[in-house]
Amino acid sequence: MRARGLSKRFGTLTAVDGVDLEVPRRHVYGFLGPNGSGKSTTIRMLCGLLTPSAGRIEVLGLRIPEQAEALRSRIGYMTQKFSLFDDLSVRENLEFLAAVHDLPKAQARRRIDELVEQYHFQDRQKQLAGTMSGGQKQRLALAAAVIHEPELLFLDEPTSAVDPESRRDFWEKLFELADAGTTLLVSTHYMDEAERCHRIAILDRGVLVADGTPAELTARLEGRMLVVDADRPRQAARALSACAGVVSVAQIGNSLRVLLDEGGNPTSLADALRAAGIPARMHPQAASLEDVFVAATRRKPVAGGEGA
Repeated sequence: MRARGLSKRFGTLTAVDGVDLEVPRRHVYGFLGPNGSGKSTTIRMLCGLLTPSAGRIEVLGLRIPEQAEALRSRIGYMTQKFSLFDDLSVRENLEFLAAVHDLPKAQARRRIDELVEQYHFQDRQKQLAGTMSGGQKQRLALAAAVIHEPELLFLDEPTSAVDPESRRDFWEKLFELADAGTTLLVSTHYMDEAERCHRIAILDRGVLVADGTPAELTARLEGRMLVVDADRPRQAARALSACAGVVSVAQIGNSLRVLLDEGGNPTSLADALRAAGIPARMHPQAASLEDVFVAATRRKPVAGGEGA
């Protein structure tokens, strides 16, 4: 999947602004960004549901949106709202989706039996979807999205309404799909999920501000993350936040994580704490993906050539 100069305008609002993307086959590609950053709009353009204002899209060798109709049978799409029929049973939901995708009856029966076993619904086939837990609905929605064995699967914040254990199990299913040859594009708000992805893109106000593997993105912040242990962390946080070159200060227990911009000087931080009469110890630490997200969405791009 490849996009070049992808933009979408709604009147005077530019929701997506000149985005370049390339998603390799058999990868789990993470899509991060604050609310309103353009993630869902971009996904809808990539799968042919929304016409771009500008740019070129190629998905599975097809030009989008010109060949969107041919693409639909080759992709799956799952949203955070779990597009299920609450008054239908587990099996009836799968049968309906199989019919929507024009699967022959014998093939549909075999595929549904396979999914019922794979997603652990053997004893729930007659249960109404509306009576299931969030995690169960999530698994059923994923089974429905892949019933036609799509080559590419779009997932738009699919884990926002489930508990941590269900999220973990869900991600195991995603990697099983990737191992079997499916390419996945997943938008998420969770940093622990983003760390699982083979590659990550971060959008901010419609602009691609970071793109790379988790290791590549965190390495680009080398030397810019410090941990400060202070006896009075709240006062220390206020003193550090006022220093030039400080992007953010976050308290974690009794410690502070301080993110510097490219010109930030750790010596000036120590001087500020001494001037405020706050005893503290400071040491560098490797950046996390959350640090990358904060740096990128504050208009300090960390991806060379891909930023705003």
